[in-house]
Amino acid sequence: MASRFASKFVRQCLYRKLKSGSPAPPPPTPRCFSTSSAPAAARPNPPHSSKKGRLLTGATIGLVIAGGAYASTVDEATFCGWLFSATKLVNPFFAFLDPEVAHRLAVSAAARGWVPREKRTDSSILGLEVWGRRFSNPIGLSAGFDKNAEAVEGFLGLGFGFVEVGSVTPVPQEGNPKPRIFRLRDEGAIINRCGFNSEGIVAVAKRLGAQHGKRKLAETSSTSSSPSDEVKHGGKAGPGILGVNLGKNKTSEDAAADYVQGVHTLSQYADYLVINISSPNTPGLRQLQGRKQLKDLVKKVQAARDEMQWGEEGPPPLLVKIAPDLSKQDLEDIAAVALALRLDGLIISNTTVSRPDPVNRNPVAKESGGLSGKPLFSLSTGILKDMYILTKGKIPLIGCGGISSGEDAYKKIRAGATLVQLYTAFAYGGPALLPQMKAELANCLERDGFKSVHEAVGADCR
Repeated sequence: MASRFASKFVRQCLYRKLKSGSPAPPPPTPRCFSTSSAPAAARPNPPHSSKKGRLLTGATIGLVIAGGAYASTVDEATFCGWLFSATKLVNPFFAFLDPEVAHRLAVSAAARGWVPREKRTDSSILGLEVWGRRFSNPIGLSAGFDKNAEAVEGFLGLGFGFVEVGSVTPVPQEGNPKPRIFRLRDEGAIINRCGFNSEGIVAVAKRLGAQHGKRKLAETSSTSSSPSDEVKHGGKAGPGILGVNLGKNKTSEDAAADYVQGVHTLSQYADYLVINISSPNTPGLRQLQGRKQLKDLVKKVQAARDEMQWGEEGPPPLLVKIAPDLSKQDLEDIAAVALALRLDGLIISNTTVSRPDPVNRNPVAKESGGLSGKPLFSLSTGILKDMYILTKGKIPLIGCGGISSGEDAYKKIRAGATLVQLYTAFAYGGPALLPQMKAELANCLERDGFKSVHEAVGADCR
């Protein structure tokens, strides 16, 4: 690949040089014999700057050829590692941009394929089966990053085991006024009050439908897939698993109707669905976490999902995303509803409205909104552990909140998480963080004698 790139680059350089670099040479002077004894005119020397330009061009082309030739001898895994490491050089420039502008650029880059693509196979110790689907690794991208499903293929290509898009609302809405995202770089945190800014389910359905069609076409034309496999490898968006996070519109008076509409429109493209009732930036949303409200809501959404026509694989699993700012009684109520209604999973947790140490000493902490990042890790992991115990390990849990390393992911797994999700650490660390985290997580599992992720789930609760 590198040698082809080098050859293409050389041809482009030569073409541009011939087209616009030096003036065309003068036509040859006819040879004439003269009886005059006047000396012939001396041939003008090329200007010194022209010589320097040609030397520079020649040196550049030589370096490209040499670099391409060397890179072509390197194995694909090493070259892939270089590409991910190279993003460390670009990522710091995003810090000089407005947070929301930087976010938009990151999503646009992934949508256009301007990010590395992971070619290396994940360690076998990281693979696991959940809901009858095969995850190559347990590390996913949280909802809120690719809100409108613009870059699913790009983010899955980075090597995430799964990507969750949304939150998606039935009707497009702008969200809260800007500025609404604030960095706390020293604390490794972010405060946001976006308020479910969404292009709506119709726009998202069109994008996911196109991706789903490409996936089905590839499966049909491929001869490598085995119809006898009992476990579904990959998901509806490609090699990774796709989750769709559903939200309600700010002005909606019937939350259940909003979630049902989302299920009817988007569930056919999802490997799992999430009811988001825990964002602190939509008025009244967290009240849906109450025992009666949650029970009524889940029943309606489950009924809407189950009344649809499904193939052999059945309907997508249904999860609920909860807040970290819950009392012990709240957690007990949610666990009881989850067990009684056989909910397929819980995501623990969303952002917090609290401002734990050392965030409370930062002037930016006065901004309203949900806090994510490192300061959330302890709080969300404690809630995760409590919920694992309350549900007796019977429900898959996704740990989210403050994960910034493979060691952090491992601690979430030991606390009861089957899968984990990133957001803030990925926003700060960029693509290079992901392969590093996977390597660290594999080392943690091997260090403590676990042969798989499943063996480590809930180890601290036994």
